[in-house]
Amino acid sequence: MDTINTPLPTSARPAQALSTLDLGIGGMTCAACVLRVEKALKKVPGVQDAVVNLATETARVTYRPDAPDEAAQLRRAVRSAGYEPRAADALMHEDLSPWAGFAPVALGAVLSLPLVLPMLLGWLSLGQGGQAWMLPAWLQFVLATPVQFILGARFYRGAWHALKSRTGNMDLLVALGTSAGWGLSVWLWWTASSDVHAGAHTAVQPHLYFEASAVVITLVLLGKWLEVRAKRQTTAAIRALHALRPELAHWLGSELAPQDETDIPISELMVGDRVAVRPGERIPADGLLLDGETQVDESMLTGEPLPVGKAPGAVLTGGSVNGEGRVVLRVTATGSETVLARIIRLVEDAQAAKAPIQRLVDQVSAVFVPVVLVLALLTLGGWLWRGADMEAALMHAVAVLVIACPCALGLATPTALIAGAGVAARRGILIKDAQALELAHRVDTVAFDKTGTLTVGQPRLTALQVAPGQNESALLQAVASMQSGSEHPLARAVLQLARERGVSWPAPDAVQAVPGRGTQGEVQGRTWRIGSLRWMTELGVSLGALEEAATALQAQGATVSVLAETVNSTGEGKALAQVHARALLAFGDEPKPGAAAALLALRDRGLRLVMISGDNPGAAQAMARRLGLRPEHGEVLANVLPGDKAAQVRALREGQHVVAMVGDGVNDAPALAAADVGIAMGNGTDVAMHAAGITLMRGDPALVEAALDISRRTVRKIRQNLFWAFIYNVAGIPLAALGVLSPVVAGAAMALSSVSVMGNALLLRRWKGS
Repeated sequence: MDTINTPLPTSARPAQALSTLDLGIGGMTCAACVLRVEKALKKVPGVQDAVVNLATETARVTYRPDAPDEAAQLRRAVRSAGYEPRAADALMHEDLSPWAGFAPVALGAVLSLPLVLPMLLGWLSLGQGGQAWMLPAWLQFVLATPVQFILGARFYRGAWHALKSRTGNMDLLVALGTSAGWGLSVWLWWTASSDVHAGAHTAVQPHLYFEASAVVITLVLLGKWLEVRAKRQTTAAIRALHALRPELAHWLGSELAPQDETDIPISELMVGDRVAVRPGERIPADGLLLDGETQVDESMLTGEPLPVGKAPGAVLTGGSVNGEGRVVLRVTATGSETVLARIIRLVEDAQAAKAPIQRLVDQVSAVFVPVVLVLALLTLGGWLWRGADMEAALMHAVAVLVIACPCALGLATPTALIAGAGVAARRGILIKDAQALELAHRVDTVAFDKTGTLTVGQPRLTALQVAPGQNESALLQAVASMQSGSEHPLARAVLQLARERGVSWPAPDAVQAVPGRGTQGEVQGRTWRIGSLRWMTELGVSLGALEEAATALQAQGATVSVLAETVNSTGEGKALAQVHARALLAFGDEPKPGAAAALLALRDRGLRLVMISGDNPGAAQAMARRLGLRPEHGEVLANVLPGDKAAQVRALREGQHVVAMVGDGVNDAPALAAADVGIAMGNGTDVAMHAAGITLMRGDPALVEAALDISRRTVRKIRQNLFWAFIYNVAGIPLAALGVLSPVVAGAAMALSSVSVMGNALLLRRWKGS
């Protein structure tokens, strides 16, 4: 069935909600077909944009759902343009057997071989120029006509629809070229027969060109069959992701209403259901582990080669493989809301998108076929003007028509993009859109968020320094109460220390977060603030006896926060509120394993590195040195508020620099969007993933270098493909026009051009990383 995606967010649709529809398109053969389908879809009322991908044979349409039958109108527009509307995932469900669809090619070869064999024998000097071996004209006609009009019917249908749309495509060129060869042969045969009946007997029958037309059609069919086989390989990654979905789940009811184990389709699972997973089975949906311990293989989702240990309370991802233990989970997400579904959606989005470089191809394709038709007419006229007979002139014109088919041109870019996105997905790198994949190879500056990206992101409260006369346990209790409702890493570190010391805390009376600064609120009638040193400076709070300790902790690289209390007093008959520092909280984080090596690998590529942190300069620089960064070279930006990260990224872009921003948190989303290429850690938030063009399914900084390397190799393949696609035409058309290439050789070269482009793109699948 067609895939209708969720409407765009309100912020992205100022006037009216926009929807997207994914359609499968059958019958496309070249870049000109892509343009014609896009043109037909854009004519449908309400359509805002339509992007067609030749390699995946799909169209993504963005439209305003003004009419209830909008999807039907879009499918009808496709059919009216001469193509077959299909389900969006039709290519995923095609017959995968190696010889599927080969029957027309085989039949064409059987009928064409007797036609071309005498010519081959003639070349081998086994006959008198091959003439003695020529089949009777009537037999040539009987063999060639089914190839021309039965096997070649698809070309006539495509050509007719192209003419109705006042455009041209590969079908038109093949139909014109082969029809000219077949028609010329019939004419020569008829005129020779007329001469015989008129008494003008000829010594031998004239040379006919049935073999040229039949062989060209067979070769084109062979080329298209090889393309289909290659397309199946380029979409192997998305097929593998679809295959991760198991069919059945061992349902145990819900926690409130347990049931005996029953096998049900996973489509019937609901959030809250309990599900059993046996050893070696795929986990059917996202969930939390309730009972049992196991090792889970998440390699297809994250690229992580080693199984991950799971204990009760751990998160399980649908599609991963359970290890040696039977476990029970509680379902937390099903259907399109699972991590696997989102991964598939991201990969499909990348495959549906059109890269910026494709615009050049579209511009060329729009005028390509008309130019070829003109060149063929000029070739015909030129040879006639030089004194050649009609037969030779027409065959040279046919060769021009055949070799100029723009199949390879339409496949050059999308096949490389699909192969690149597929190999990236297998390594745990999700490319959200083609523009990010194409642009990433130009990155010269990589900016990293610190916490959670380069560091473990789970800081510990390493020191609690209280002011003279204060009770440490009471202050820890107050801080824990203030932070009890927060998910901030520093808040979790406070609560962890409180638990370790056996300190319980009451619920706060009121709590308010102050973005970029800290938290303020009331606990048991006392007013507290906990936040950065900068915030305390803004409030005019003096650290007093804690000043020296704060300096020492910062020098050690700790992130220092201050706990301050607001004390109400009276003076000169007026109520006064004074804020006093009560304690310092020092937080420490650890670099991620392999982060320093990942940064070194990026620097070895000649990239400029920058770490952006909200910490004070001392803490930020201390961590930077542990990571191998050089603060003295401007590789550290400290004291950056969350709202200022995007401005810092924009500043890094000045001077024609291409910047990639790597982050994982909600507050990184604006910076990810401001960068040329946003790279989100998949263990971060959904907001960051949606703002980024590339998502790393593992929080491993080494994947940044891998993503840039895949981009560079993909763009290299695109350029190679475009070179080969253009060189076939640039070199082949003049050779055909000069009479160097026969129609048969031209047909073989045209088929070879498409296959070579597809094969070159498939080489990306061999990427192993640097």
